[in-house]
Amino acid sequence: MHRRHIVVLTGAGISAESGIPTFRGSGGLWFKYRIEDVATPEAFARDPAMVLDFYNQRRAQLESVQPNEAHKALARLEQGHKVSVVTQNVDDLHERAGSTSVLHLHGQLRRARSSVDPDWTMDIGYGPIRMGDTCPLGGQLRPDVVWFGEPVPAMDAARDVVASADVLLIVGTSLGVYPAAYLAHDAPARATIIVVDPEAREGKVPGARIYRKRRHTRPAAGGGTARIGGWHAGTAVSGTDLRRLARAGQVRVPENRHPRLRLRAHGLQLAAQGQG
Repeated sequence: MHRRHIVVLTGAGISAESGIPTFRGSGGLWFKYRIEDVATPEAFARDPAMVLDFYNQRRAQLESVQPNEAHKALARLEQGHKVSVVTQNVDDLHERAGSTSVLHLHGQLRRARSSVDPDWTMDIGYGPIRMGDTCPLGGQLRPDVVWFGEPVPAMDAARDVVASADVLLIVGTSLGVYPAAYLAHDAPARATIIVVDPEAREGKVPGARIYRKRRHTRPAAGGGTARIGGWHAGTAVSGTDLRRLARAGQVRVPENRHPRLRLRAHGLQLAAQGQG
């Protein structure tokens, strides 16, 4: 029996509810740091200690957070579907949630690589990279992440994954970083495309079904505020919003404090159930 291939393209928004700041959102990393100072080859050449400290702080923070319900929901999808995650994130929350097929477009915080031989990498866990830490060739170690202005080695592999999708689910990304944003257009014509993002614009991904939130939320059914773990970059989804989608046949909301969201698209049911 054919197992539908669900490809999930994720960005910083999916990890926001875990406590990892986004880049471009309000209070995001690029409001606190200049890209030119911490995320370019030129920055590392100019002040490697500052760049290492920036990523050491992010790595230490990563150790202290946990996958949220959005990560776990994607992992649960593997129980009935073939699921491939293509993420722009450098955290390891998809893997820790249980996803078994994760392609990191922009590298991984937990890995270091040589500054003289990009093929030499190592897993460093959540520990720091210090000045004087070198590879066997004597090159200073740097984070194994893709900086602005650098090529994206995993891009071709990611395009191949997306091109085989029956369903492309785009979650927590503004599609503002290239070449990663091109992936949204690589899905085959037969694929169902779903965009879950509060700021999604009509027409940016032709033919996509778009799910947003209202800017002002009200209490969810049964009290409290319905939150779909990380789907909306850590923002809340009101009970009114869910009921509105329910009337459109897209969402089923049980009458309890922890609603379950099901996005239905040609047989796909993606459940994100709150934990008590």
